[in-house]
Amino acid sequence: MEVILKQDVHGLGYKNDVVKVKPGYGRNYLIPNGVALIANESNKRMIAENTRQMAHKAAKIKADAEALAQKIGDITLELKTKAGETGRIFGAITSLQVSEALKAKGIDVDRRKIAFKEQPRELGEYTAHLDLHKEVKHDVKIKVTAE
Repeated sequence: MEVILKQDVHGLGYKNDVVKVKPGYGRNYLIPNGVALIANESNKRMIAENTRQMAHKAAKIKADAEALAQKIGDITLELKTKAGETGRIFGAITSLQVSEALKAKGIDVDRRKIAFKEQPRELGEYTAHLDLHKEVKHDVKIKVTAE
């Protein structure tokens, strides 16, 4: 089954993409929740027209994302948390904590656009992956230290 995404779906695609999904996933989750439309000819033409009209806006959004990635650069965030004697932290470092640490440095990134390659559960250095735009990705180093 082919559907047209109405918003970004992590691991599936981006807004206005035509993606192939299993029929049950499309009928029972994506379409009823308003995340996707059935990819018939009229919907494809409507999306193509909307895409043409938004082309210049998309270029500006991409340029803003690239500027943000350049502003972030090779920054290393230091997050302090409670940890046991073995170096294992209590709980885990979340994308919300990374977003707040970036915000403290004057960089505003939505927490939903932050993912970890490896979930931080011990003290040490980790990498967070920022999905700033469909074509702009950036990695941020995170150093987890004990309080």
